[in-house]
Amino acid sequence: MTYNNISLGQEGHVATLTISRPSKLNALNRATIEELHQCLSQLEQDREVKAIVLTGSGEKAFVAGADIAEFAHFTEKQGRELAAKGQEQLFHFVENLAKPVIAAVNGFALGGGLELAMACHFRLASDNAKMGLPEVSLGVIPGYGGTQRLPQLVGKGRAMEMIMTAGMIDARTALDYGLVNHVVPQGQLLPLALDLAQKMARNSTVAIAHAIKAINAGFKHTVNGYETEIDAFGACFATDDFVEGTTAFLEKRKANFPGS
Repeated sequence: MTYNNISLGQEGHVATLTISRPSKLNALNRATIEELHQCLSQLEQDREVKAIVLTGSGEKAFVAGADIAEFAHFTEKQGRELAAKGQEQLFHFVENLAKPVIAAVNGFALGGGLELAMACHFRLASDNAKMGLPEVSLGVIPGYGGTQRLPQLVGKGRAMEMIMTAGMIDARTALDYGLVNHVVPQGQLLPLALDLAQKMARNSTVAIAHAIKAINAGFKHTVNGYETEIDAFGACFATDDFVEGTTAFLEKRKANFPGS
């Protein structure tokens, strides 16, 4: 499939998905969200792909926000529909994807950009990255999960401060807050992301999918995360990956999981 706003590359079992709207600092519009959904849906079904790196084109921005011109004149109903569709189509979708998605934040990650990075399973940042949720300066609030995921990652107090001041934090502060896992010079960002993704790709995709589901369950008020973990743990025992992994351990050899 041909995409207008994103590009896709693959190295071994790792796919790199790049948002490419350089003239708009990779801002998210509805077309880009649709393309990301389509591409990620295909990657999830592709047995050769075991991990995904998500980044932005250029050296200035991961995603510098949503495309404000697209919704500046929306009604209340249209605003609700925009948030609901976007959350379902991309942000919740990424969070619950059965394959790990690593955000390589290579510059500005603002508004919807930070919300997209937070929906990924974890984040790496270049040392020039800046992150924030500036929506209240526009008379609105984050609508793609920012008010929920940011407190989970950095704590309620810090999230309140970031959202209500509409300010940005730098990469080192994001690291201190636990918003990102690693900060490196920009030239080392993608190599680090690919290295981590390749390490994950050597492990059981079945087990990783269950782990993602169990970890996410712990952040849902309507779900018992411990029960989800028990069910997922048990389900692993019925898989070929479990047989291969335990047999390899007992035979003192490296496991050869399907596709690895």
